[in-house]
Amino acid sequence: MDKPREVLVIGGNRYFGKRLITRLLAAGDRVTVLNRGSSAPPPGAVHLVADRDDETSLRSALGSRTFDVVVDQVCYTPRQAAVARRVFTGRTRRYVMTSTVEVYEYEDSLAPVRETDVDPLGVAVDLGLPWHEAEFLDAHYGEGKRQAEAVFAAEPAFPYVAVRVAHVLGGDDDFTGRLEHYASRIRSGEPIAVPAVNRPATYIHVEEIADFLFWTAGRTFTGPVNAASHGRLTTQDLCDAITAHLPYGEVVLRETEIGTVSPFSFRRFYGMDNSRAVGLGYVFGRARDWLAGAVAETLGAAAPVTSGKGD
Repeated sequence: MDKPREVLVIGGNRYFGKRLITRLLAAGDRVTVLNRGSSAPPPGAVHLVADRDDETSLRSALGSRTFDVVVDQVCYTPRQAAVARRVFTGRTRRYVMTSTVEVYEYEDSLAPVRETDVDPLGVAVDLGLPWHEAEFLDAHYGEGKRQAEAVFAAEPAFPYVAVRVAHVLGGDDDFTGRLEHYASRIRSGEPIAVPAVNRPATYIHVEEIADFLFWTAGRTFTGPVNAASHGRLTTQDLCDAITAHLPYGEVVLRETEIGTVSPFSFRRFYGMDNSRAVGLGYVFGRARDWLAGAVAETLGAAAPVTSGKGD
């Protein structure tokens, strides 16, 4: 029997992080979960409490522990990456950072973006920006992830992977409220704000990204990798799937040139090329095959708007 892996998950106590931990435990891995103590990990995992922004606190909580794999679900800034790189150099054989499609926010191409379109080694890092301020971080989410990747990439000997995750759908525990944004407007017939030129995007199911992270933890490749189901979805595709779940609703799209638009409606193309992961051996599903199920999972058994005719 193979020796169980020692795996550390930083954060990860909700949504696809929770599913990843379940997969690791089911595989027989010895799993340690580190967070600020806001929630306990699933039964079977060791729980460490620390502030990952505080290097002293992080080192104290880890003690002399070493790991085969670290999966970092909550690295949002270059400062956090710098602390992690210092702490985990020599302490792990593999460091998997959950990154995002938002690292491509400045790439305005109608062709699906490849990992090489944003090379972390070419990204400037500014540790002096106010990364500790929630409002700044929220407004610079993609930039924070991009610079965090750059910090890890700057040390060639650090065995990091940056999983650039497509927009995630599915699950009854989707905390984002993005599908419900559409559902509430479709139920009431309220207009849905979209750009005049509304681009499609790539997506991934919540179970598939958990599978992908689990698969990545067991491989040896390094560097950025895109994680997205095959195919692109438009805002209309999402609305059609939601309308099928709420058959008495009405879709009213309102085009706007400026201002805030609905989630999952984009002025630029958010398509990712997943060929690197496919070439490494991962088999993705097709977004159109799981979309209806994802909508049903998230919206649940919500009562549809009736026609008022008693049918």
